[in-house]
Amino acid sequence: MTDTHRIPAARAPEQVAHGSTEGKSPRLTRSIGVVGGTLLTLSCLTPASSLFVIVPDSFATLGTGTALTIAVAALLCVGVAFTYSELGTLIPSSGGEYAMVGTLMGRLAGWLVFVLSLIVVMIVPPIIALGTADYLAPIVPLDPQYTAAGVMLLATAMGLLDLRANAWITGIFLLLEIVACAVVAFLGFTHTNRSASVLVHPVIDAGHGHTTAITAGLIVTGLATALFILQGFSTAVYLAEEMDNPRRNVSRTVLWTLGIGVAVVLIPVVAITLGAPDLATLGAGDVAGMVESWSNSGVGAFVSLCIALAIINAAIVMVIQNSRVVFCSARDAAWPNPVNRVFSHVGRRFGSPWAATLGVGVPGAALCFVNLDTLSEVTGVAVAAMYVFVALGALVSRREAHKHRPAWRMPLWPVVPALLVMVLAWVLFQQSTKSLVITGAIVAGAAVYWACYLRPRQDTHWVITVPEDEQAPDARTARGDEPAAPVSV
Repeated sequence: MTDTHRIPAARAPEQVAHGSTEGKSPRLTRSIGVVGGTLLTLSCLTPASSLFVIVPDSFATLGTGTALTIAVAALLCVGVAFTYSELGTLIPSSGGEYAMVGTLMGRLAGWLVFVLSLIVVMIVPPIIALGTADYLAPIVPLDPQYTAAGVMLLATAMGLLDLRANAWITGIFLLLEIVACAVVAFLGFTHTNRSASVLVHPVIDAGHGHTTAITAGLIVTGLATALFILQGFSTAVYLAEEMDNPRRNVSRTVLWTLGIGVAVVLIPVVAITLGAPDLATLGAGDVAGMVESWSNSGVGAFVSLCIALAIINAAIVMVIQNSRVVFCSARDAAWPNPVNRVFSHVGRRFGSPWAATLGVGVPGAALCFVNLDTLSEVTGVAVAAMYVFVALGALVSRREAHKHRPAWRMPLWPVVPALLVMVLAWVLFQQSTKSLVITGAIVAGAAVYWACYLRPRQDTHWVITVPEDEQAPDARTARGDEPAAPVSV
């Protein structure tokens, strides 16, 4: 049982928490449809930056098994996409995972999911941005950390603009990164050096001309990183409050983005695997160098520039997405009241949560000067754990009042979310002790904050709100009764 209840629209939770006497709560502007949402979401999945920044590390540990691992992760993500589509249309909130889980499973579960999402919010953009200088090197040599910090600050400035404008800007960048991925795929497939059998019987370079077979255990261990590579299709749920008719368009955006994103990542990975001159070169993960060896320096420079633009594009969209999470946490009074007032403010000119955008982007620029190798493993664990919570939320999504609310409903329920919980728990069990301990310590600290600060103030703090979609009234309004008020937990 959750402690879900409805409150009068004139006294939304954040107003109670902030002591406001106004009858109007902070709201985002609905300005995008499926196309704009898909452009933004696909940019956040950022297939090119994942392919050229994160995948090379997988080549080093999984060799020719990288494509197989990503393919298995893609199958898992289909189930995850189903759960996000159902919960994102059932509970259309920019709070994303925490709003969905908190509404269905209670405030504590929602708070823990928020903390897991906060790990991803703060760490992923700097990880991606740190790859910018490497791909600008053929054009101009730059310091990696200062370049990454500059990218984060640029992304922050862009995040302050209107969402519709950002959809078109990121769409142009997205086109360039897809072109880069297509060029790499074409060159790899036209310069094959090994049989396609290595894709299903994977091996890795063991040195001195020897190879070692990749075991099923290594594939499972690599799934956390592979999920991280494909993570981003869920951004659609963060845009729910700014999307026209979210109860229809969120699911379409999630599923379209996953399908396109998997193709854009997996096809070039297969091409690189088959086209690498040798397994040692594949393990080194120098994709730009391989492109240059397959073509010429001009093509290599063009691809590198497209990749750098893809990274900048990803940083912009991640700042946009992540600022919405921080905005919602403040609107739901997760912090002391002065912090809530600042981060829940929406600018009048562009309709963006400017303080939350700065709160995500500026610390992200500072994190570019920190060693993030270990934190990237922690992020993979956080993503898998967050998916477990979302799958558990899907298992209870059709009970009581939620059973009859308008939403996209996944096929094969409850089999899909139940299988996801079991498989993802197994994946987590296979991760390194260090990454599990760090993530566990963060979650434990969050639980202490909940027990000592939020729980004693549960009447005014961490009141999870879900603004109603005016275009999709629930069963109550469909019967002709009075309009529904925002849902809160």
